[in-house]
Formats: sequence, C-alpha cells, structure tokens
Amino acid sequence: MTRLRATAQFLWEFVIGDDWRIAAGVVAGLGLTALVSHTSISAWWILPVAVAALLTGSVWRVARTHR
Repeated sequence: MTRLRATAQFLWEFVIGDDWRIAAGVVAGLGLTALVSHTSISAWWILPVAVAALLTGSVWRVARTHR
C-alpha cells in the first residue's frame, strides 16, 4: 500500500504540478482535439493554440501577482 500511495503522489505531483489550470487546459485541449478530429474540420491547430493560450495566461497570472 505504501508503494501505491507513493506512486499516486508522484503521478499527482508530476501531472498537476504547480498549476492545476495548466493540467486542466491540456486535458480540455486534448478532448477538444479528439472531438474535432471526428468531423471534417482539420484538428492539428487546436493543441498549439491551446498551449500558447495556456502559457500566456500562466505568465500573465504570475506577472500580475508579482507587482
């Protein structure tokens, strides 16, 4: 049980890390890409846009709090 708990804590820290918003955004981006890929619309552009938006939002939040 100790190894299972340690593994779960490691995975939580590795995936969620410092900002849960980034992890949630990546999951949302992957989900949106999966949904759009089943249509006639090209889905390759969704993840790069999501990553750029998440990075911009994260940097903006940190810069705003350190004024």
